[in-house]
Amino acid sequence: MLLGKENEEGFNRLELLDAILPIYQQLILDIDKQGVEFLQIDEPILATDLTVVEQQAIKRSYDYFSTIKVGLKYILANYFDGYGKNLELALKLPIHVLHIDVVRCSLQLDDILETNLLGDKVLSLGVVDGRNIWINDFEKSLQLIQKAQAKLPDDQIWLGTSCSLLHVPYDLDLEVNNTQLNNEVKQWLAFAKQKLQEITVLKQLVVNGKNDETVALFIKNKSANENRKLSTLIHNNAVKQRVANLTLADSERTSQFSIRQELQHKALKLPLFPTTTIGSFPQTKEVRQTRAKFKKGEVTQEAYDAFIQQETEETIRFEEEVDLDVLVHGEFERNDMVEYFGEQLEGLLFTKFGWVQSYGTRCVKPPIIFGDVSRSEPMTVRWSSYAQSITKKHVKGMLTGPVTILQWSFVRNDQPRSVTCNQIALAIRDEVRDLEHAGVKIIQIDEPALREGLPLRKEDWKTYLDWAVNAFKISASAVKDETQIHTHMCYAEFNDIIESIAHMDADVITIETSRSEMELLKAFVDFEYPNEIGPGVYDIHSPRVPSRAEIEYLLDKASSLFPYKNIWVNPDCGLKTRDWPETKSALKNLVASAISMREKVGSTV
Repeated sequence: MLLGKENEEGFNRLELLDAILPIYQQLILDIDKQGVEFLQIDEPILATDLTVVEQQAIKRSYDYFSTIKVGLKYILANYFDGYGKNLELALKLPIHVLHIDVVRCSLQLDDILETNLLGDKVLSLGVVDGRNIWINDFEKSLQLIQKAQAKLPDDQIWLGTSCSLLHVPYDLDLEVNNTQLNNEVKQWLAFAKQKLQEITVLKQLVVNGKNDETVALFIKNKSANENRKLSTLIHNNAVKQRVANLTLADSERTSQFSIRQELQHKALKLPLFPTTTIGSFPQTKEVRQTRAKFKKGEVTQEAYDAFIQQETEETIRFEEEVDLDVLVHGEFERNDMVEYFGEQLEGLLFTKFGWVQSYGTRCVKPPIIFGDVSRSEPMTVRWSSYAQSITKKHVKGMLTGPVTILQWSFVRNDQPRSVTCNQIALAIRDEVRDLEHAGVKIIQIDEPALREGLPLRKEDWKTYLDWAVNAFKISASAVKDETQIHTHMCYAEFNDIIESIAHMDADVITIETSRSEMELLKAFVDFEYPNEIGPGVYDIHSPRVPSRAEIEYLLDKASSLFPYKNIWVNPDCGLKTRDWPETKSALKNLVASAISMREKVGSTV
């Protein structure tokens, strides 16, 4: 419930607790009838800041569970951080096993062992990382286990993964004939199957000591970890030095926004309510099949390039036909907004079968950031500059931002994430500069994952937001004042991070707002957001075509909140998942609505 949202004013979600507890009771009774010995109840909310009322609700829930006449035993599992100020509450709950994530927060083990509140509860140690793909360090894990053994009997200690293994790929052994995963790199990795094997080995090391078999496994693990620390595949001194040489000036535009805005309006000569899209156009079955054949070697490079060129030109011609003001090339050469860049950056590699769930039935294959990140050559200039060369209208260069690439990858755990993010930011910075030199005057750097990187506890937010926003600014600040930088964000609680969004200092931000009927703009209005903004005027997650009246209604609402000169007109997000017929109809209505708005206000910039 505490992860849910309240939509009705005056309603508190905890009011539902009395209705929900009997449902849980029936579930518990049904599970007990199946002969289940242990029932794990996941409560990652205990890794967040809870109010006294919320803590009391958790206590009441578990007191209720304890009255249910069953033979099974309860496991309370928390992960992704420590219990923090909720530790005493968790220790006093009527449960049988307490699970802790010692990968994300090893210090909580000390806190637990120093109290006498654990009693006869079993302590489950999550020593194997369930969220990343690196091998365990047996030496460090054994130190944590031995610390627990010094205070608790062995039958009161369990070993496990830090969290569910749904966050990692299934089996590293499937990665055969993958030239990126050579033997040196492969020895550093562990997928779900290998992580279960690691738990087994750790138990053998604890229970049986170092016999011939376990000693060999221990030495192999130690050797792989030592190899990773020194490998030339990982460490690039030139990249490290470039990050070390960063100064505050590298993350600041030459002039403040008000000056840049005036210069950009003169240079770009766009009308009021300029229209654009977020980047991608429909990835049809033909596009996907052609890309797949190309990757299998069934289509030549020349034939594939000709196909992409044709798709790009047809998209540009359509955008001209409907009279969009700022065009995009359509991104037909791209498979995924992170994977495409990951395939071209040094220090990243890809698996063949490393699929993980993104949401619903959608799965992704995240890149693995294994080493220092750099860019050896331009990644997007070819198709963006081609698109610009065949039209007199402005074409946006389309990039994925450093924070999003970081968040949607398996990230190396041997240096701070902030350092890795700055390395990616410098690579994107180089790409931005090359796009500008190629004549692209508008460049979008998407950061949909900025908010999802927030730590669970608010006391840690500022540190994260400071380095994340700075990384974006590093990527965006090497251009002239006349070059317009856009960013895009998906649905989020913008209230939480609005000040940081403003500090990003993008000239234009486009956001998903249509489904909330512009209610998400409240955070920007209350903050008096100074830069330009493109609130999404139709939902791209549905095939439904919005009418002109619907779009104009939303634009009227936005126009009552922001100066006309600061408003852009665009869909909620990219059009990759849509079909062409609905896309064409929706964009025609979008452009017509923008023209209608210009007629209403009667002027141009």
